Amino acid sequence: MKLLRYGPAGQEKPGLLDADGRIRDLSGVVADIAGAAIGPEGLAKLAALDAAGLPLVEGTPRLGPCVAGTGKFICIGLNYSDHAAETGAKVPPEPIIFMKATSAIVGPDDAVEIPRGSVKTDWEVELGVVIGKTAKYVSEAEALDYVAGYCVIDDVSERAFQVERQGQWTKGKSCDTFGPTGPWLVTKDEVADPQNLKMWLKVNDETMQNGSTATMVYGVAYLVSYLSQFMSLHPGDIISTGTPPGVGLGMKPPRYLKAGDVVTLGIEGLGTQRQEVVQG
Repeated sequence: MKLLRYGPAGQEKPGLLDADGRIRDLSGVVADIAGAAIGPEGLAKLAALDAAGLPLVEGTPRLGPCVAGTGKFICIGLNYSDHAAETGAKVPPEPIIFMKATSAIVGPDDAVEIPRGSVKTDWEVELGVVIGKTAKYVSEAEALDYVAGYCVIDDVSERAFQVERQGQWTKGKSCDTFGPTGPWLVTKDEVADPQNLKMWLKVNDETMQNGSTATMVYGVAYLVSYLSQFMSLHPGDIISTGTPPGVGLGMKPPRYLKAGDVVTLGIEGLGTQRQEVVQG
């Protein structure tokens, strides 16, 4: 299934994408794409529905973030060997973990704001993993049982805030609009192998990133298990698993976003995003 949320910001309704690519309203079935609705029993209930019998949503409404109630937005740094190489960094012996504020989360096609004082706003296409049931001390072998599905994320980053200012990376990752998420939560049964998905990103139609989740250092199952050793993962939590090469920071000379740019990105089978860049 491809689950989604549509409508004005803060007033999104739950929906799903039918076989013909049309939005069907789920408001009469679940309150939102969150909590128990994305757990194993909730997803089984949704999968049993006759999509053709659900109300059809007319037009092309705004799409919101594909999951609600996200308590933790956990990001993994330098998790692609080829990306680590382009930034001159060594592949870490354990996953680098940092948090992105949940207030950064926006819809997949919402505008991205360049923060005040920013001169180094960058892009990163990433595979997002959405947790479906509480995970604590889980093994790598059972880790995917706790995953509801996958989505596209643009891990927008302000490199000066992230690297040149003192302290941790979080402040360079958490600015408003720095977490476009969606368009859909694609349930894991539709993703045969999360470690073999093509991914790409363009700025003004120029290809910047053209990679694959195959070059991840630490795969999805490992990350879910690893994180669960340090914190409980709850339904709606998102793990953003790192980016392939082609970010602005790694270019020679570096290249960053400016107002008026248009960023488009996508991951095989998970949909696409489009963001206009504006001055915040």
